[in-house]
Amino acid sequence: MRVSVARRGTAGSTFEKISREAGVSRGLLHYYFGTKEQLLVQAVRRECELRLELLERQLANAQTADDFIELMAENLRETVRKDPDFVTLVFELFTLSRRNEDIAAEFAALLRGTRHHLAGMLDAAQREGVVHLHAEPEAVAETLFSLADGLALRMLAEPERDFSAAIRAGIACARALLTD
Repeated sequence: MRVSVARRGTAGSTFEKISREAGVSRGLLHYYFGTKEQLLVQAVRRECELRLELLERQLANAQTADDFIELMAENLRETVRKDPDFVTLVFELFTLSRRNEDIAAEFAALLRGTRHHLAGMLDAAQREGVVHLHAEPEAVAETLFSLADGLALRMLAEPERDFSAAIRAGIACARALLTD
């Protein structure tokens, strides 16, 4: 699903094409996921879980707010550079959620879960003295995700452009939220 949606979009990613590329029967996909939209939700959910686990392991090594911020910025750079299909999946799911109430509820739950997870990491980092939050952890997490989502969208739209200055500006925003 991940590869198909990145290449063809949700509309062009039929169970027939996905099952053929995955080497499984179409019936198996229908049995486990019901619809291709639900398959997309599950694919994005699993990707988010894996990325949050990786981010959590990376952030566990942060000794300062600058370490924390740089690790998050590097995570964004690496995701856009090495795995743009993931970003495309998230945006495809968002687009689909605008037209489908069930998917909208699933997408909102996914956003809530990732926000809560990052908020927990931020809260723990604050208790450990690594960061000093200037807003509630959930608000800071939401803002950091919003910065990253917006930058990722623009970076994918203009891959030839140098986004170093924009990332530095995003880091300055994050620094204002996470440091004294």
